[in-house]
Amino acid sequence: MSPRAVADVTVIGGGLAGCEAAWQAARRGASVVLYEMRPHVRGPAHQTGMLAELVCSNSMRGAALENAVGLLKEELVRLDSLIVTSARETAVPAGGALAVDRARFGALVESRLTALPNVELRREEIAAIPPQGTVIVACGPLPSDPLAAALDALVGGRLHYYDAAAPIVALDSIDTDVMYRKSRYDKGEGDDYLNIPLDRETYARFVDDLRTLPKHDPHGFETDAATGDVPYFEGCLPIEEMAARGEDALRFGPLKPVGLRDPRTGRAPYAVVQLRKENAAGTALNLVGFQTRLTWPAQKEAFAKLPGLAQAEWLRLGVMHRNTFIDSPRLLGPDLRLRAQPRILFAGQITGAEGYVEAAACGTIAGIAAARERLGLPPAVVPADTALGAIVAHLQNTQTPDFQPANVTWSFFSPLDETIRDKRERRARMAQRALAKIDAFAAAVAPQAVPA
Repeated sequence: MSPRAVADVTVIGGGLAGCEAAWQAARRGASVVLYEMRPHVRGPAHQTGMLAELVCSNSMRGAALENAVGLLKEELVRLDSLIVTSARETAVPAGGALAVDRARFGALVESRLTALPNVELRREEIAAIPPQGTVIVACGPLPSDPLAAALDALVGGRLHYYDAAAPIVALDSIDTDVMYRKSRYDKGEGDDYLNIPLDRETYARFVDDLRTLPKHDPHGFETDAATGDVPYFEGCLPIEEMAARGEDALRFGPLKPVGLRDPRTGRAPYAVVQLRKENAAGTALNLVGFQTRLTWPAQKEAFAKLPGLAQAEWLRLGVMHRNTFIDSPRLLGPDLRLRAQPRILFAGQITGAEGYVEAAACGTIAGIAAARERLGLPPAVVPADTALGAIVAHLQNTQTPDFQPANVTWSFFSPLDETIRDKRERRARMAQRALAKIDAFAAAVAPQAVPA
């Protein structure tokens, strides 16, 4: 594409989501301008000026199809993903995970993307949303202050600046026999909450674990410049911060037993851990008020000691860190378009899709949608019961009032028609079903289907 030509699609951000969105749109015939502010302006978490820089781990997590993120990677490969195919070509040994050589990976992504004749890379900072044309916002979770202000105005104040996500557990992995269903003061539906009763000894041990187990240290950009402290909101404190304030702080906070008498005994327990439905089917449960900075191994150690959670499968563990994201369920359509301004799409961690592969998945969805619109083709619906569809389902999930970022999980897949008790076999069959649907979707949106 000739320099400064008017593009069909403008992409803001040269991370995983932005590069994938640009690739998918361009491969379908749209002209694309990709803006990346680095190396002229560096973000707080970046170290280089390369496109698709991996700012944390070099791992894209599990590769097996029985793993939701492994299935997602295979689905993306079948959609000609720039990110996942480049990752596979630059892989380093990592057991059952897909890990990459960072430098080779970034160089390959950039060389393949900029080799497309209808893609122009502009190394400039974007401080506002372009007023015209199709725009994909893929700025990542730490946009510059001017762009963050522009996004906040665009979405009407529904921009979050701190990711405070509580753990999510799979219902079929916990022992519900030691729990009871009840809403506080019997408000709402009777099955809205599962309650784990704690006696004094179990509660004291849990508080001690929260105080002593390892925690993540905050990054410099997350702390107050004057005090060095993390400026937590009082209404959203890490659970270990509350535990540090006194022995009974949690019993008067998220673990308070008031209004939760155990119907089996008629008495209120010493303390109560509440599990709330995270999706409409109730197959995923949120540990209410358990946002935390404990390391993931520490969380597994502490939570496994709670009654009924010894064999728990964690669909998401708790996190608390600076992370800018929008309230996607209330703002975006299923193709990641802003409902109020459909010419604007969002992709990557700014949507609340957590993780490298999930960011690439969003870029795929947005890039395909943007290209089809600009080329006069009908919208293509991402099929349900696929990992790509699970990303969409999470970003459309209005069941939970407190939307938080999350990785792809099996919780948004429908059950199989037949009952398969073995979890690995069951998920292998679900993966087969998903890949058949993705193959049909890939054929429907294939680049060759675009008129010349």
